[in-house]
Amino acid sequence: MSKEIRLATVNEHNKATDLWVVIDNKVYDVTKFRLEHPGGEESLVDEAGRDATKAFNDVGHSSEAREMLKKYYIGDLAAADIKKKSPIR
Repeated sequence: MSKEIRLATVNEHNKATDLWVVIDNKVYDVTKFRLEHPGGEESLVDEAGRDATKAFNDVGHSSEAREMLKKYYIGDLAAADIKKKSPIR
């Protein structure tokens, strides 16, 4: 079973030297990856401590990039913090 991490905890890890992001309700510690990031360190720092799903998807990351994420996975976003999708009317 995966560790659940509250969004408030993710929000505390919001700088280049301590950089967590949420992508698709999974939490990643990408602190060590920031200097290797092909898009530059700044693009990761801009999303630090936040849900970066939209930014990640908007860039159109490759399947290889998605595979690389697994290395940095530290837990799942707590169920209480997952945004509910509005029903289609």
